[in-house]
Amino acid sequence: MAEILKKKRLSGDIFMMKINAPIIAEKRKAGQFIILRASEKGERIPLTIVDSDPADGSITIVFQVVGFTTSVLAGLEAGQHIMDIAGPLGQPTHIEHFGRVLVVGGGVGIAVAYPIAKAMKKAGNTVTSIIGARNKDLLVLEEKLAAISDAMIVMTDDGSYKRKGLVTEGLKEALDAEKVDLVIAIGPVPMMRAVSELTRPYNVKTVVSLNPIMVDGTGMCGACRVLVGGVTRFACVDGPEFDGHEVDFDDLTMRLRAYKPQELQAYKQIQGTPRVRGA
Repeated sequence: MAEILKKKRLSGDIFMMKINAPIIAEKRKAGQFIILRASEKGERIPLTIVDSDPADGSITIVFQVVGFTTSVLAGLEAGQHIMDIAGPLGQPTHIEHFGRVLVVGGGVGIAVAYPIAKAMKKAGNTVTSIIGARNKDLLVLEEKLAAISDAMIVMTDDGSYKRKGLVTEGLKEALDAEKVDLVIAIGPVPMMRAVSELTRPYNVKTVVSLNPIMVDGTGMCGACRVLVGGVTRFACVDGPEFDGHEVDFDDLTMRLRAYKPQELQAYKQIQGTPRVRGA
């Protein structure tokens, strides 16, 4: 069991937790994640490690309440325990001195963008962070990102804070301003798809962090399979980061929708009863 050391509400339904996990804290690198169970009978869900402190043996996660497990997690307080945590999982972000790097975060994906932007800056890159959300209340870690970024662009869909518009608008301005060596995008699938399509004509390498359904985190269940360059890959062991210009976003979107109750019934009517989850 892992003790919750600190809990903070970042906005209405977005929380930050600091958790005692010394082995994970020591080994974790930017881009990696954990899989946790909040309780003995709970489901397993993946959450990115936002930060870690090997000195005190803690890791930090950020999550939004979107389902049963995140609701249970949000109900826990400092001093209480999470049933179990496995990690660090996945391949870490490839960090080196690229030159000018644009890190794009959308919604809760901003929390995932932070450790990557921090690592890129530490490697000597010039980092521009471009973040966005539907409204001001859903923006997280803005101050932390600003502290490690050379420049920052903040967008809100409704114009309730900073600039009104989508992150792709800020991204296009940054791409047009001067040569860019790498773009990293983390957020909702439609956003990552739009970023990848925007950067394609600029011939700028674009990395996206995929979020398919995961169960075991070891590649055994097959639930997190994605098509990249026409080849089946598993996000939990081969990813979660892939070349955005090679990801089959149509396939990824279909798989994410397949397990929503209202769409699962439609899927059955068209395809027949599906096999076990991830098949």
